[in-house]
Amino acid sequence: MSKEEKTLLTIEHLVKYFDVSQSILHKEYVHAVEDVSFEIKKGETLGLVGESGCGKTTLGRTILRLYEPTSGKITYDGGILYDKSRGRQPDMFDFRKKMQMIFQDPSASLDPRMTVGDIIAEPLDVHKLCASRKDRTDRIHELIERVGLTQEQANRYPHEFSGGQQQRIGIARALAVRPEFIVCDEPISALDVSIQSQIVNMLEDMQEEMGLTYLFIAHDISVVRHISNRIGVMYLGSMVELAESFELNRNPIHPYTKTLLSAVPIPDPKKSRQRQRIVLQGDIPSPVNPPSGCRFHTRCPYAKEQCKMEVPKFREVEPGHFAACHII
Repeated sequence: MSKEEKTLLTIEHLVKYFDVSQSILHKEYVHAVEDVSFEIKKGETLGLVGESGCGKTTLGRTILRLYEPTSGKITYDGGILYDKSRGRQPDMFDFRKKMQMIFQDPSASLDPRMTVGDIIAEPLDVHKLCASRKDRTDRIHELIERVGLTQEQANRYPHEFSGGQQQRIGIARALAVRPEFIVCDEPISALDVSIQSQIVNMLEDMQEEMGLTYLFIAHDISVVRHISNRIGVMYLGSMVELAESFELNRNPIHPYTKTLLSAVPIPDPKKSRQRQRIVLQGDIPSPVNPPSGCRFHTRCPYAKEQCKMEVPKFREVEPGHFAACHII
């Protein structure tokens, strides 16, 4: 995968809270994304990993403004997508052609009342990208063949396809408007293992051919390190580490990253027996009432008093390697 140095997407101090208050007298919020900052270069894949419920999907959807941010700033290719300091926020219609999403559950993301052809063509119709009926049909056939299906399947309905085929339809729909940036929200987690590698390889091939940029969200770090140029690690809404894929796997800094990597299976039985698995104690705290200081301190074996009181800064520890931890 080629990578250019131009920055395509910049996220600055992004915050997303959900109001879950039971009454107007007592306000409660889910702290889904808390002060997250990073950049994505044009043509690269940034992987995003973490436990279920850590805010990965919310972050992806907030970047695309499918969820409206609570605060922060999002810049795409020099244009402002969101800026809390501005009054009226920019209209997203034109940006939708440049930014698309592949959803986790393909069966839930496809309208069961529409044919596959109409599902793929919907973004073409919305953005008026086809000059004639023939252009529309030709584009549908081009896209459906690009993802490994046949023209004849364009007239079928989603329930007639397997999970892997449904995800291919979702990918074809995302590609319809010729986007530059795609958020891949756990695109293989609902699929059989035998199909997962096919989808990952197809995404890599398309990136090479079309110059796409990906935010690839997953909970399986072994998959993410295969496809990603860089990897970000999230815990309870916060970014705790970010580095080049090889560097993160060779030299993890944050205790939570070390825990995740210790759980990745090793094909060599001898090395697997020699390796010590790090097992965290306790459950993930509630995002409605997150811990003070470092959010990981309640489960961290190295936590000290400072970790309980002070939020660690997300800083560059080594060139290109960022982490938020007091003990490094």
